[in-house]
Amino acid sequence: MSITISTAGHVDHGKSTLVEALTGVDPDRFAEEKARGLTIDLGFGSAQLPSGRSISIIDVPGHERFIRNMLAGVGAVDACLFVVAANEGWMPQSEEHLRILVLLGVSHGLIALTKVGLCDPDIAELARLEVEERVEGTFLTGAPVVETDVVDGLGLDELRAGLDDLADRTPPAADQRRPRLWVDRAFAARGAGTVVTGTLGGGQIRVDDELELRPKGTTVRVRALQSHHSQRTKIGPGNRVAVNLSGVSHQEVARGDVLVRAGQWYLTNRCDASLTVLSTLDHDVSRRGAHAVYLGACELPARMRILGLESLSPGETGLVRLHLPHRLPLLPGDRFVLRESGRAETIGGGTVLDVDPVLPASKARPDLSVDRVVAERGWVEVERLALLTGQQRTPDVGRWVVSPTVLADTRTRLRDAVDDAGPLGLDVAGLSERDRVVLNLIEDVVVEGGRVRPVGQSDPFQNHRYTAALEAAPFTPPDPEALGVNRTEVRELVKRGFVVEQDGVFFAASALEAAGSVLAEMLAVQPRGVTVAEVRERLRTTRKYALPLLAWLDGNGVTRRREDVRIAGPRLPSV
Repeated sequence: MSITISTAGHVDHGKSTLVEALTGVDPDRFAEEKARGLTIDLGFGSAQLPSGRSISIIDVPGHERFIRNMLAGVGAVDACLFVVAANEGWMPQSEEHLRILVLLGVSHGLIALTKVGLCDPDIAELARLEVEERVEGTFLTGAPVVETDVVDGLGLDELRAGLDDLADRTPPAADQRRPRLWVDRAFAARGAGTVVTGTLGGGQIRVDDELELRPKGTTVRVRALQSHHSQRTKIGPGNRVAVNLSGVSHQEVARGDVLVRAGQWYLTNRCDASLTVLSTLDHDVSRRGAHAVYLGACELPARMRILGLESLSPGETGLVRLHLPHRLPLLPGDRFVLRESGRAETIGGGTVLDVDPVLPASKARPDLSVDRVVAERGWVEVERLALLTGQQRTPDVGRWVVSPTVLADTRTRLRDAVDDAGPLGLDVAGLSERDRVVLNLIEDVVVEGGRVRPVGQSDPFQNHRYTAALEAAPFTPPDPEALGVNRTEVRELVKRGFVVEQDGVFFAASALEAAGSVLAEMLAVQPRGVTVAEVRERLRTTRKYALPLLAWLDGNGVTRRREDVRIAGPRLPSV
């Protein structure tokens, strides 16, 4: 198992120096970083631990001016290495980094007390006690504190052993078979083209996979994969990975873009979420102000509305609706940090609860319950429910998961409709697809001939009086209106096949069969053909009925028309 660890802490506390000692790679990539002696952007490295396990390390900026870069580096990490210098102690940026990690749901960590060689043992012990006090009540409560000094080589072996233990304690990233890679760096590699890096979550990717780059929607192909400086043909979640892409220029990719498989994620620019306001804030939080949300590795301006309240006080948790500038592949449970741009301060963070809110903000009360998602929609296709919640459900009816209340109401409505339909029954063709699948759950009804009737009720179309009237006068059929038979009944008789309509005239099905037999007898005697007049006379009918009869026989291959006579067709009965 490989895990990704982020550093955290104040500038000048030796994070980058410590990372270089562990990995052998200077994480400060830019000349300005080396000249100024501080980390400006994210740095990356990997370390081999005593167990043989490799871990990825992201070195984040510690200066408050580069907090946005720090946030891009901790959005997908498994654990943290929290760095505090013994000679300087806890600093304001230490506090902010800790609060950000808490907001993002990081739950495992290790503390490195650096630069212990620059102070006497008493000062180092005081620094240790202060750190332990400061992290009390957070996920770092009781975390090991390893004293180090890179210059003297002090504590590095203990730190590597502590990182091994941290890797053992950190749960592996879950494989949900829906990979998502937030891009934190994009560049052009000589001879390879576009390369993006990030921490893979959600699932596995392979060489030759076709992915989508969001929010642009560009289709790309994975040409090659690399992790910990080794070429890979596939890689699973929880790993730092460099992905060589075809189909896009590195200039078209930016930090905060995201790679996913097409059709596996719901793309949204509006979500409901919980928001916990930092207790250290000195003012309430409301919808006023310019806000920026940090999700994964992206920073986005966001409009925020607090649900049910006008404002949230420091330390308070409430519900908010966030409006983003473009659609991103989000899922309930995603963590975010919220900052106020005007004041350049972190105000809180929380968890995405609903990626497709359907209720107006005045009524929305989101949570992580799948049942709530179903209840608010009534009916949800199982595939869509998986996109909205990340969870698979067995459909209740057909391809839908249905709210129990809605399902019960639908059954009652359909049962009432069957009762109200009378002896003719309820026409299934007039029902929606949802109603038709619910019919299968109603035990005391039966579907016959496309109509629904209560069990035990006789079929009014079997031996119908109009069918009997047509059979009594097969070649001079009576008009249904003359017998008081309504058009609904006639349509159903035609649909069932008891009656056949041809050119506005209705015949019993048996009449057409009998007419075919008569024509077979006539053509056996007159193979060269028979005229309409001869057929009319033989059937003792009129031209009004003879013509539609012959038209039906022609259309069904019993006879064929040749000029003014009918000759044998391929389906003419044997005599």
